[in-house]
Amino acid sequence: MDHRALTTQVTGSPFVPLPFLVIGRRRETRDTVTLRLRSLCDATLHAQPGQFMMLSVYGIGEVPISISGLPRRPGELEHTIRAVGSVTRHLVALHRGDHIGVRGPFGTGWPLEAAYGQDVLLIAGGLGLAPLRSALVAILRERWRYRQVVVLYGARSPADLLYRRDLSGWQQRAKITVYVTVDHPDPSWRGQVGVVPNLIRQVTALFEPTNTVAMICGPEIMMRFTVRELQKHGIPDERIFLSLERNMQCGIGLCGHCQFGPFFLCKDGPVLPYSRLAPYRDIREL
Repeated sequence: MDHRALTTQVTGSPFVPLPFLVIGRRRETRDTVTLRLRSLCDATLHAQPGQFMMLSVYGIGEVPISISGLPRRPGELEHTIRAVGSVTRHLVALHRGDHIGVRGPFGTGWPLEAAYGQDVLLIAGGLGLAPLRSALVAILRERWRYRQVVVLYGARSPADLLYRRDLSGWQQRAKITVYVTVDHPDPSWRGQVGVVPNLIRQVTALFEPTNTVAMICGPEIMMRFTVRELQKHGIPDERIFLSLERNMQCGIGLCGHCQFGPFFLCKDGPVLPYSRLAPYRDIREL
């Protein structure tokens, strides 16, 4: 069933949030938390890794937040949120038992089925690990479908690293490779230092460029240099997928706030192959 039709079936309008309950809260960093949500109605939202939901705090507003985990039970959602504005500050302050409004899911997901039988590179910067975490969880559930799986993740400092428990668990898995770097180490940091694109040079022997699917999410400047590095190593543009952030408000391509060239990222994206984005990469203020 189309995701817009599902929302309409329950509420009568794709613009009306569904009621959800906060059932779990985990602090990731000083200003970032992960919330687990459960539907308070009969709707079971079939969200895919890479898609996003519109989360609303009643009386404050709503914001688009990517799905950061796969549901443990039908009717559940997981979102990682950083406090950067009025709405997100209120979302981060929620606790178990609080209510929240949810619309969606919206947008396009990561090309997990297209990556069957391929090497997979998951490359994240900062909060960009949140949308990619759901993709990695899906890959680990069906690990036999993929060849080499490599995760490259960078943050500003050790204190800004998300999912520390997950990172430790992923690094201990023999079937995936995880590299973590920071821009500004503290005295206790024993890992790598530097920007994410530099990590690509360390793992080129692990993947076959023409049989690799790369999925990238992070600050736009980081994604730009990451794409260039992947191109240098022979990965075709149509096999490089980016998740782009814009000011999404309606979620269904009507308001135009999220327009990027010919695309409305709330419905044509946020995940798009670089081959479609390349003609617009050098247009300033786009």
